[in-house]
Amino acid sequence: MLNENAPDLYTLEDEDGKEQVFEMLDVMEVDGEKYFALTPYYEKPEDMLEDAGEVVILKSVFEGDEEMMVSFDENEEEYDRIGELFMKRLEEMFDYDDEEDGGLYS
Repeated sequence: MLNENAPDLYTLEDEDGKEQVFEMLDVMEVDGEKYFALTPYYEKPEDMLEDAGEVVILKSVFEGDEEMMVSFDENEEEYDRIGELFMKRLEEMFDYDDEEDGGLYS
């Protein structure tokens, strides 16, 4: 049986060959390009509390038939524009109205 609540995890390798596991937060297409918002994944919740809440934004590129997620931060204007779109979407996804549900401790 599949766990529908299990996070989408991706192991990514940086320029130095170091691997890190990330959780997919969102995917969106803008101007025909596909972008991914990911955050570092921690197996232990207490480790997540010590994290700075970093969101990594990657772009989809194809190398032959293989789709890869790559950094595009060398294009600062594109990175800032896509980052703002993701942050707005993520805020809407995870934001809720405290008054509507009676607050945290009701």
